[in-house]
Amino acid sequence: MIDEVFADVKDRMTKAVESAREGFATVRTGRANPALLQNVLVDYYGTPTPLPQLASVANQDARSLVITPYDKGAMRDIEQAIRDTPNLGANPSNDGNVIRVTLPELTEERRKEFVKIVKAKAEDARVAIRNLRRHAKDSLDALKSEVGEDEVARAEKELESVTKQFTDQIDESLKLKEAELLEV
Repeated sequence: MIDEVFADVKDRMTKAVESAREGFATVRTGRANPALLQNVLVDYYGTPTPLPQLASVANQDARSLVITPYDKGAMRDIEQAIRDTPNLGANPSNDGNVIRVTLPELTEERRKEFVKIVKAKAEDARVAIRNLRRHAKDSLDALKSEVGEDEVARAEKELESVTKQFTDQIDESLKLKEAELLEV
């Protein structure tokens, strides 16, 4: 029973860490990266649709991306969605076949804003992990009558260790992203 609680909490914590890393990837670092447009939602015939489902996105060079829509009729909607994306600062242009997105150089001030955004995403992930820990602790407490207080106490210590391991992973990812953002 305790093993089931641990398997579940580890799986969920792993997903929280992956979610944080995906969130970090959507914050630009000065280099063009197709992941920047991963979460852009395009109003496609009245339905918010993720950009990767409507077009292929590729790097053209260090500061620009090329978007090739699968449906040429969606070009205007894709352009508008990119313009409306906060924290991107890009102005797309199209030549009838592809959309080119040139990303402006990052200023020191803008880089510091992005660091704040990344830190907020990391804190959200840490909160999610702490919530998962609390939920697992509640589940363990409910098992006290079945497995004994000593087993539950041992499991709670192990839960703290697992929680620290996952928060350390988030902190490490944050440190790498922060260094990447501040690199000129």
